[in-house]
Amino acid sequence: MQKIVFFYFTLILIIVCPKINAQNKASLKGQIKNEKGQIISGVHIINTINSQTTTSDQTGNYEIYYEASKPFKLLFTHISYQTLEKNFTLENEQTLIYNPILKEKTQRLNEVDVAAQLQLQNKGIYLQTKEIDKIASVGGESIENLLKTLPGVSSNNELSSQYNVRGGNFDENLVYINDIEVYRPNLIRSSQQEGLSVINPDLVSSVLFSAGGFDAKYGDKLSSVLDIKYKTPSQFEASADLSLLGTSAHIANASKNGKLSYLAGFRYKTTRYLLASLDEKGDYEPNYKDFQALVNYSFNQKWSMHLWANMSKNKYAFKPEDRESNFGTVSDALQLKMYFDGQEKDEYYSDMEALTLKYQPNSNNLFQLIANRYATTETERFDIQAQYYLQDLFVSQGGDKSESLEYLGIGTSLDHANNELERDVNSIKLKADHKLGKLHMQWGIKALHENIDDRINEWQYQDSAGYSVSSSDSGLAYSRQALNRMNGTHLSAYSQGNYSFNNLLGDFQLTAGLRYHYWSYTRDDFVSPRFSLNYIPNGKRNMKFRLAIGNYQQMPSYRECLTIEGQISDKPNIQKSWHYTFGHEYLFKIKERDFRLSTELYYKNMKSVTPYDIENVRLRYYGDQKAKAYAAGLEFRLNWEYVPENESWISLSLMKTSEDILGDNKGYISRPSDQRFNVSMYLQDYMPGNSSYKMHLTLIYAGGLPVWVPKQGKQGQSFNMPDYKRADLGFSKELMYAKKVQNKGLLKYFKSMWIGLEIFNLFDFNNTVSYLWINDIKGNQYAIPNYLTARKLNLKLSAKF
Repeated sequence: MQKIVFFYFTLILIIVCPKINAQNKASLKGQIKNEKGQIISGVHIINTINSQTTTSDQTGNYEIYYEASKPFKLLFTHISYQTLEKNFTLENEQTLIYNPILKEKTQRLNEVDVAAQLQLQNKGIYLQTKEIDKIASVGGESIENLLKTLPGVSSNNELSSQYNVRGGNFDENLVYINDIEVYRPNLIRSSQQEGLSVINPDLVSSVLFSAGGFDAKYGDKLSSVLDIKYKTPSQFEASADLSLLGTSAHIANASKNGKLSYLAGFRYKTTRYLLASLDEKGDYEPNYKDFQALVNYSFNQKWSMHLWANMSKNKYAFKPEDRESNFGTVSDALQLKMYFDGQEKDEYYSDMEALTLKYQPNSNNLFQLIANRYATTETERFDIQAQYYLQDLFVSQGGDKSESLEYLGIGTSLDHANNELERDVNSIKLKADHKLGKLHMQWGIKALHENIDDRINEWQYQDSAGYSVSSSDSGLAYSRQALNRMNGTHLSAYSQGNYSFNNLLGDFQLTAGLRYHYWSYTRDDFVSPRFSLNYIPNGKRNMKFRLAIGNYQQMPSYRECLTIEGQISDKPNIQKSWHYTFGHEYLFKIKERDFRLSTELYYKNMKSVTPYDIENVRLRYYGDQKAKAYAAGLEFRLNWEYVPENESWISLSLMKTSEDILGDNKGYISRPSDQRFNVSMYLQDYMPGNSSYKMHLTLIYAGGLPVWVPKQGKQGQSFNMPDYKRADLGFSKELMYAKKVQNKGLLKYFKSMWIGLEIFNLFDFNNTVSYLWINDIKGNQYAIPNYLTARKLNLKLSAKF
């Protein structure tokens, strides 16, 4: 109780300290860019009449207030750009949108030129999204495709938008869109079922990703945060894309007075064409639809309202026909033939609505009230009977590969599931920002109520050559039966201070924060302190150092509360971790090209975690067990502009993570996300002398993840999957672009148009995502690999209006 009193006493002091000036009667706002259209952050805007100042944020946006009906002059200054002067006179209650274009300084020292790219306040990686629609990816346009090429991020499944970060799992990643937390489905067990990512890249303005050591203003998860901001349009824009994998379109516009703006996007995706390359043949019918809309309205220079709505409808149907898989070695060549009856039908419906009310009395204070609702219904139904024949191929003895030496296993399995989950989440949040000179204070409070109804009914029966393979008294090889209900209220709050200063040693930024979280379901609470320091030394302006230490705790989600049998644990576990991170950035030139080398060393001391298994993309927790764990790693990222205005990078991650399950007397074992190395590259290029021909290449080579023998849990044997290797290549040709669009006929409505050819899995690697386990009458188990997609081509046409 003392922790709660102390926290809210601190919060009250933060609220009452700022002096709110309500005398301003007019405002000026906009977005600052350079002549190349690139956003400029850190621009100082100075009112020469009263010396009032503000600074453009990471998205280049700024806003400044002043006394109406009096002329004044603004100065826009930046170390790398020429100072811009502009005179203004506005009427009472008027809001003017002014988007200045700054010109680069023609004479700069190399050191200053490089140092200008190092932002003291940056605590994560900002990603460019202007070419994201040209990246070849089986998942379609997706922010997550870029994330998977960053250090610390791994995903051995190109069909999924989920990712692991520094030894964590899918459920440990925070994702925000316009300060609203978004959620991932619960019942999806394979990447074939997974639909569209909730993030619509057509609507994205900025992307910030942090793989660890993030601020207290973000939520209570163990691994990472992805902070997405959607656009605030100032003029009409639209686009349409069409490919073999689906279609998408978006539209955006703003009123003449700038008070009303909107953007909306629709997406349709189908992976039927890709799934045809899997070993398991059949009739695939995956259909995923998504619609999002954001409406902004500014009542005056102080008050504005923002409404965001997102609706998705995903259906996955599958009628298997047969499967033939060859595996093993030359000396021990095996073949599995399976014949199926039955079908699978899964449906996932979700909708989210959020209403944000913003109040900005002046340029130094901002308040936001956010009300949010999320609802989802997920159903998973299948009855599939499989008859299998496992045989030793005669090719291992020098014969023909179509001949069989002997049958090792003949049997039948019947898989059944009739699962349904309903989840309803309602929340309200108040957050505020205050600028007090060099001190930036932030605080927020949030209440969230969640209801979950889950019916679990799934089992498997196996019969091998007349012998029932059973692991339970029911005669079933596997069974989960439960009817679970959970509801509870989460109360959370945070306060954070950010102080920037400089002295003879260099530029410093100190950030310290505190989070509090209470859950009514278990009546547990915790307090998490977090601290970070950014430093750019004098004399070495091309270097930046970062130190972050923080406590990260995660209230158990519904799935984390479940045991392997599907029951809710009596004592759900709060996962707790201390993060220690040290980072270094170094800017240098090679042949007049700017390079940035980022290095980060980290250690995560996880004092309490919940063990789990991974089945394709489904996480199955041991909710009645606890473990202590650690993760340690070293990461490198070298990024540069291989061609002007197009960023490329290479990432290398080295990591080890292990856990010790309490009471099992086995000591430390590898965690399911223990991927020792990961090398990735993202490269953009265009044809010399003709930039209308472009190329985008992504390469990933990652170590295999650990796998445990089923039905034996963590007590059984384990081995590692083969390494994951993937190359996707995209070519595009600009058919028309802004400078050459003809101003006649229908062509006058187009801003640009391009056609693309994508080659998925360029080298046709067989990547293993999971295993199918087959038993014979002798009790031997065989692990038959389930491979991901083979090499495929895709055509794409895109137009902007």
